[in-house]
Amino acid sequence: MKCREGCGACCIAPSISSPIPGMPHGKPAGERCVQLSVDNLCRIFGQTERPAVCSAFEADIEVCGNSTEDAIRLIGWWEQITAA
Repeated sequence: MKCREGCGACCIAPSISSPIPGMPHGKPAGERCVQLSVDNLCRIFGQTERPAVCSAFEADIEVCGNSTEDAIRLIGWWEQITAA
């Protein structure tokens, strides 16, 4: 599955513990990444400053569903069940 351009769910729903430019302590689940543009595109895509966890993310129907709304809900659910 390819990412839906302009979705941005993976930059909103999950927590990210790695430093992000502008968010040195990462971000909590449900908070919009400061590097996510108004068009829901990553401003640091392909740059070395982008966290490895972001670069490693691969879209999948199990995680992204059929819409941005599905993705927000599903990624949030995965975040909750995997939080320790």
